[in-house]
Amino acid sequence: MLIIQALLAFIVVIGILVTVHEFGHYWVARRLGVKILKFSIGFGRPLWSRRFGKDNTEFAIAAIPLGGYVKMLDEREGEVAAEELHRAFNQQSLKVRSAIVFAGPLFNFLFAIFAYTMMYMVGVSGMKAIVGEVTPESLAEQAGFISGYQIVAVNEQSATRWDSVMETSLKELLDNKQELVYSIQDQNNRHYDLRISVDNISIDDIAQGQFFEKIGFQPYRPPWPAIIGEIMPNSAAEKAGLQYGDKIISMDNQPVKDWHSWAKYITENPDKNLSTIIERNQQQLELILKPDNINGKGRMGVYAPYYVTESYSLWPAFIHGINKTWDMSVLTLNLMAKMLTLQVSYEHISGPISIAQYAGQSAQLGFNVFLSFLAIVSISLGVINLLPIPLLDGGHLFLYFIELIKGSPVTETTEMLLQQIGLVLLLSLMGLAIFNDLQRIL
Repeated sequence: MLIIQALLAFIVVIGILVTVHEFGHYWVARRLGVKILKFSIGFGRPLWSRRFGKDNTEFAIAAIPLGGYVKMLDEREGEVAAEELHRAFNQQSLKVRSAIVFAGPLFNFLFAIFAYTMMYMVGVSGMKAIVGEVTPESLAEQAGFISGYQIVAVNEQSATRWDSVMETSLKELLDNKQELVYSIQDQNNRHYDLRISVDNISIDDIAQGQFFEKIGFQPYRPPWPAIIGEIMPNSAAEKAGLQYGDKIISMDNQPVKDWHSWAKYITENPDKNLSTIIERNQQQLELILKPDNINGKGRMGVYAPYYVTESYSLWPAFIHGINKTWDMSVLTLNLMAKMLTLQVSYEHISGPISIAQYAGQSAQLGFNVFLSFLAIVSISLGVINLLPIPLLDGGHLFLYFIELIKGSPVTETTEMLLQQIGLVLLLSLMGLAIFNDLQRIL
């Protein structure tokens, strides 16, 4: 079932993002007068196809869901009637061709802005960034961190949840910052700036989950009572009948001390029927909880009522969506640059298997998590497609730039050679990504 869920989620994610990308090419080409012959989601044998419009354009869904394409009228791919030459792609000006090619990645970025805007309108929840245990003689202790301090910003960028603290710290490390300045608030609401040198902390440390160990503190986890907060739609908690405010008393006849002991028990028992006593309106009830199995770990689909939620109305959410898309785009480019210069391990490159796993997990973890995942993958597609590699949109734009400089297109022989080089590069990259996926699984 996990494999089926991951596969279905993968098809949905790729289907949405490829459609967005190819629709960008299609929409701009139509508006600029280029004739579209075929719009295909996927490659290979069509599973479904229909023709629409005055141009009798074929729309198809094909068997291999790993991309798509828009086929335009073009003399290089077949004969073109004299009366339709003005609608052939190769007959368009350099400006028009560039706009059509650039539109695909552009629509991926616009979709990411839309997804992040929706995410911020629904609300982003996470644990407050309150410092717990501080390791003796660690970087954190030397900087002056004390248990109970709350982080509110990193290098003057707002970060009140632990996920935003991690993300901002990663972004600053990718910008080669030698020092991180954590703005903190103590228990008396006084504010300080504490500085930590990060010379010996690498991107790989964060990617491997060693950030807190390297810095020298842990997130604060107080003994919160096991009281149910927000419940995700269609989650295991909703199916079991849990309600907001329910207090978990015991599970399988074992008393539940606090939220974390309950969450730990749920995590360790995926797909099991757990006899649970809850307290609701000063009465005790018995429910059977069956945690969902997400990557081998149990999940009920609830938030503790101790999380901070960041939500906005439409316009502020839209501004946050733009800023988030920009930040993630820059972060992706920086990460790629670090990989090319061997400052970051190539093991972080993910292929279709990992994407399918993450798609399945994010779909089960709720609408907002799924929106965030869609936005991240859409940004990655946009950035990758703009790389100056032949066969990609960025490769075509690079050739158009050469054409602009020299005043004429490159020869067909040169273009064919560059495309062969690009194919080798893309196949090598895909092979490395799949190798990494299999290594993670094994």
